[in-house]
Amino acid sequence: MMDVPYNRTARTDEEIRKAVDELLEQMTLEEKVGQLVQSPGPATADIGMDVQQDPMEDLIREGKIGSTIFIAPAQDIAGQIEKWQKMAVEESRLHIPLLFCQDVIHGYQTVFPIPLGWACSFDMPAIEKAARIAAKEASCAGLHVAFSPMVDVAHDPRWGRVAEGAGEDPYLASQVGRAVVRGFQGDDLHNKDSLMACVKHYLGYAAAEGGRDYNTAEFSETALRNTYLPPFRAAVEEGCASLMTSFNIVNGVPSVANRPLCHDLLRQELGFDGLIISDYNAMAELLVHGVAEDEADAAQKCLRATLDMEMATDFYNRHLPRLVREGKVPESLIDDGVRRVLTFKYRLGLMEDPYRHIRPEELKEKMLCRDHLAHSRKLASESIVLLQNRGDVLPLSGKETVALVGPMADSRDMGGCWQFTSFTDQFVTIRQGLEHAGVTVRYEPGCGVHDAIEDGIENACAAVYESDVCVLCLGEDSSMSGESASVQHITLPATQLELLETIAACHKPVILLLTNGRPLLLADILPQADAVVETWFLGHEAGHAISDVLLGRTEPTGHLTMSFPVSQGQIPVYYNHMNTGRPHKAGTPYVRFESNYMDGPNEPLFPFGFGLSYTTFSVEDLTLSEATMKMDGTLTVQVKVTNTGLRPGTALCQLYVQDVAASIARPVQELKAFTRIPLQPGESQVVPFTVTTDMLRFYNAEGNWVAEPGRFDVMVGLDSRDALTRRASFRLEETV
Repeated sequence: MMDVPYNRTARTDEEIRKAVDELLEQMTLEEKVGQLVQSPGPATADIGMDVQQDPMEDLIREGKIGSTIFIAPAQDIAGQIEKWQKMAVEESRLHIPLLFCQDVIHGYQTVFPIPLGWACSFDMPAIEKAARIAAKEASCAGLHVAFSPMVDVAHDPRWGRVAEGAGEDPYLASQVGRAVVRGFQGDDLHNKDSLMACVKHYLGYAAAEGGRDYNTAEFSETALRNTYLPPFRAAVEEGCASLMTSFNIVNGVPSVANRPLCHDLLRQELGFDGLIISDYNAMAELLVHGVAEDEADAAQKCLRATLDMEMATDFYNRHLPRLVREGKVPESLIDDGVRRVLTFKYRLGLMEDPYRHIRPEELKEKMLCRDHLAHSRKLASESIVLLQNRGDVLPLSGKETVALVGPMADSRDMGGCWQFTSFTDQFVTIRQGLEHAGVTVRYEPGCGVHDAIEDGIENACAAVYESDVCVLCLGEDSSMSGESASVQHITLPATQLELLETIAACHKPVILLLTNGRPLLLADILPQADAVVETWFLGHEAGHAISDVLLGRTEPTGHLTMSFPVSQGQIPVYYNHMNTGRPHKAGTPYVRFESNYMDGPNEPLFPFGFGLSYTTFSVEDLTLSEATMKMDGTLTVQVKVTNTGLRPGTALCQLYVQDVAASIARPVQELKAFTRIPLQPGESQVVPFTVTTDMLRFYNAEGNWVAEPGRFDVMVGLDSRDALTRRASFRLEETV
């Protein structure tokens, strides 16, 4: 251990506090500011966002950066991290190690389903384990911070980044966010296989107008608090180490410089003591938004909002020392941010051993190892949603001759957006999965994702005529969803629709598999297919997981976390909407002076929570333990769930609540709990839910977190629409 002018070994909170204060006394103003700068590495050019700064080596030696992102492709990252960490520790004056950060969204080297897909599993332990696996792999490469999970509540499927989140429900997004935070951070950040989670994007990013990425997002204070804030509140309660601001404005001010949002609400009210990090180049975008006059103005406003890490830009380095010396910015604000940065460097154990996360040999053993791939396969199969199964065409017996058709049938593009594995050649295709399972396959692509193939449709039809059944694999390529991938039309490309129409006319059973990163318009597609299976982008084991479900070796258990609209004009359509004063009654014909469309339905094609099984379930005997509930009490809701079919299956039992008359309008129903119930044919199980006062709370018009006395309706079902068919009521009363 080299001689350094401060204590490098500190474990307890008190030891870390003293060590950080000791180090702060040794730092120049420029060195302090440097800890708040996150420099873009060379690999950022690979994502088309090359921001110019001084040479990285000079910044490191001068102590002018505290962290960096995307420094190298995965195959070279450990060596580059070791090189730059050695430079920081041995060649800078105070020997302070760097934090190395990267987007680790749904796996590091072993890729799992996209988050919109894995949320459909409703299996929080499985999602947590996937994040733990990602942390084990990424930490071996030398990474310390994962820019994940994304917990933005999304109502508009035109927005490409719906692929990265958990869908339209705040409660589910909260549970998924908690699971990913636990998975990344483990029991203790000091463990060498833990990563700091960075929950994003704070706040309301998914509310972009028109579903257009980076666009204006305006919403009321009650929507801010009751729709978009809850997942971030949950992540803070779970102990997330860091949080990333969004690009959009909130109440007229971009989040990155929004002191009421970041300091007052997040730090003071919610008690967040972690790092606040800007999104890429967001500080520079203040000038474009028109809320900062120049770079110095932007830096000052972000610091006052308590932004701890400036990603990619270099405004802090360029301007904060001068602003402090001119008396325009108090140095204490810089000290506060530096304390937070250094505290987490201690908590990660970097001050004691800067190289503890660089374990390339261990990474080689872990990435795509048998256990990691097995869990990717399990979670992928649970993420698949069966949308239609007319005539019980599924599951296949395995004895059929299958015409495997479509641009996604033998595609390795199964990873989706925001994954950086070095093993893209090892994604299992649908064709490989079926052939490995022993299915006789006649393969024809038919067309490309966007373009026709000469004689492609004719050859595909020939294969269908010679086969017992057609498995038609359509969808998006991975570039069609994710960041900056918004669309005006959530439809399959025209060439694929032509292929579908022609195959349907062959009059053979058609099983349609969809590989995509967002809800699609399927109303005109359903009549042309006997079965429709939403597979999303499933990761490395996609082909195996899909064949498991098609052959019935694994039962389909996934349920939608975003509503699928009937038509484009319904967007946004989501289950937990408010009632109007003239609500439309679902299932009734058009009536004037009701809140409905003249030319189509209000309800989505497939509602939130929807998913079929190869068996059937009934939900009966909804009962409440009491007719009233005290503010400090609980109440038990129970139903009997029965497997009424001939195969084993897993029912997803979902509890919804409506606050019937509150001080502000409340949604028609809100998910408050769910549980997965495996049942054998004919088996019944009584499923209890405990209702607590916290489940009934909301932010009122004054911004207070309250549960108000009055009537509440409880609904339980197999999806949000089904739950509306069974309802019971209780009254919440003040405790005397």
